[in-house]
Amino acid sequence: MVVVTRIRREVLTLPAALLGPDNPLPPLRPLDEVHRIDDRDREGMPRDMARQLGHAPLHSLLPAPVRDGYGRDRELRSLDALVIENDRLRATVLPGLGGRIVSLLHLPTGRELLYRNPVFQPANFALNGAWYSGGIEWNIGATGHTTLSCAPVHAALVPAPDGGDMLRLWEWERLRDLPFQVDLWLPDGSDFLHVGVRVRNPHERPAPVYWWSNIAVPEDCRVLAPADEAWQFGYERRLTRVPVPSYDGIDRTHPLNSPYAADYFYEIADGRRRWIAALDADGTGLAQTSTDVLRGRKLFVWGSGPGGRRWQDWLTEPGTGGYCEIQAGLARTQLEHVRMEPESELSWLEAYGPLTAPRDGAWPDVLREAEARLETALPRARVDEAYAAWRACADTEPGERLATGSGWGALEVLRAGLKLPGTPFPESTLGEAQAPWRELLRTGSLPRPRRVRPPDGTLVAPHWRDMLETAPATPHTEYHLGVAQWHAGDRAQAVRSWERALPLAPSLWPLLRCLAVADQESGHHERAADRYTDAFDDLCRERRDDGEAWTAAQAALAGEALPALLRVRRTADARAVWERLLPAVRRRGRFRLLEAELLLAEGRRADARAVFDEGFEVADLREGADAVDRLWSRLTDEPLPPRHDFRMRPDLA
Repeated sequence: MVVVTRIRREVLTLPAALLGPDNPLPPLRPLDEVHRIDDRDREGMPRDMARQLGHAPLHSLLPAPVRDGYGRDRELRSLDALVIENDRLRATVLPGLGGRIVSLLHLPTGRELLYRNPVFQPANFALNGAWYSGGIEWNIGATGHTTLSCAPVHAALVPAPDGGDMLRLWEWERLRDLPFQVDLWLPDGSDFLHVGVRVRNPHERPAPVYWWSNIAVPEDCRVLAPADEAWQFGYERRLTRVPVPSYDGIDRTHPLNSPYAADYFYEIADGRRRWIAALDADGTGLAQTSTDVLRGRKLFVWGSGPGGRRWQDWLTEPGTGGYCEIQAGLARTQLEHVRMEPESELSWLEAYGPLTAPRDGAWPDVLREAEARLETALPRARVDEAYAAWRACADTEPGERLATGSGWGALEVLRAGLKLPGTPFPESTLGEAQAPWRELLRTGSLPRPRRVRPPDGTLVAPHWRDMLETAPATPHTEYHLGVAQWHAGDRAQAVRSWERALPLAPSLWPLLRCLAVADQESGHHERAADRYTDAFDDLCRERRDDGEAWTAAQAALAGEALPALLRVRRTADARAVWERLLPAVRRRGRFRLLEAELLLAEGRRADARAVFDEGFEVADLREGADAVDRLWSRLTDEPLPPRHDFRMRPDLA
């Protein structure tokens, strides 16, 4: 009996940490981006690669907020899911968490083709913080994990190319101001999930584009890709060409063979089919292939060292098996951005399904046999045909709505009168976050908040900045204008806007904090310490309650003020900030680490060591960060305890 494709709602219940509130402070500092390289590594690169490495790198998170309100306390929670299924495959999608495919089950064999994370545990890996591991994620925006990792996307039913149902996901990506869509469908009797992707640039200016589809698979595998060379990038921030499968006497296509975390971007010859596969000891696993526009393929490994193993436990659940990532992107490497012309679009088709092939033996023979079996299972010509058929459906208006994303796309469509067939952003999706900006658009004035509360986010694109510059110069408007000017690189004017707002502003602390960041960036650290002290005093006076929003504001401001004060050795002022923290904030791992640093600065070495001995977990520890081990090395010559060992490169181990 033929089972037609079904799409249904489902509830996924698993141990999950709460995301918590966003950080209310605008992210003014440059990105702490680990994916940077030395200029000398550009020598000898292909010309297009060298050009794209320098094309429009992201320097700021604005207007996206930092998402750091999560912890590590997990309870059984229910997550809304959408399931697309035929008689061969079942894909489970989380529309409230970036539209990620968290499971791809091959029904005839009962095999899970992905690494399915048994928990939902946010960690500080996305460009703006909260990210979680496992499944297939859609990375758009800039080098790194998308700011939409833990954000809702729109979802709806759409007729598929074969007449069945297709699941459409779409959103507005705010870092580059680009709408995109991801269409999922299962052709009748197909072992391969088809995924049509389109990114559009509706503007009259070119845009930098970044896309990598990131697939987590069990790491006890061998990864195959049709290449004899790769560009290797590690946390030493060097990009070098290496042979595949082995170099330095180690076969790197087995993820557990690599001692440290690393990326391997495969150099696939022009004209060759684009694919990548991860096969277990029995030669079974997942294959991903695509039309040629999605040219790049990558393997990411955590490595076998203690730091990599610690990260695996941190992101998943100890004892449940590790994972690696196989990926597919628009460029050779994730350090590149592709230029997209005005009023144009990019689109391609991907396919995900099971593959069985011998994985061991001479590399050319292994690749030849795997590619032949992939061709039998899903001919390259059929992928091209499916892409052509999908393109005819890409503009089809969605039917039944299954999930709702943000209102930011609706605001941009309203502002510019954009026509985006297939991905509607109706005014009905506008919410509280968009309300003041809709009012600015309608009246030319930015309304004042109706009650005293931490500030909302700022829109920083040139058209919004222009509107702020011509709006009545209230303190509230000057605050947001300063943030937009800072983002544009006009730092002197931003400082003037914030200073103009101070005399009449009902809330001083958001302005003082912005000025403190400006002082730090210009090297005036003593003045920054003064501003942070005054800002924290003002926040404590203004705080209305101990609710979520005010607690997030206090934690965010203190998290910046304490390091700023310790930098200039003002331990008494730092202690005064610490003493006024809410007990719930003091108990957080980030503040336990700051407490140890404060105690050490006060000369209380034994008390600082006791903080480590009591144990703490910094929930928002950043990928590649070394704050914990640096402080430990100041306290003692003893080896770093395994629970604090997140070191990801040789010179830190």
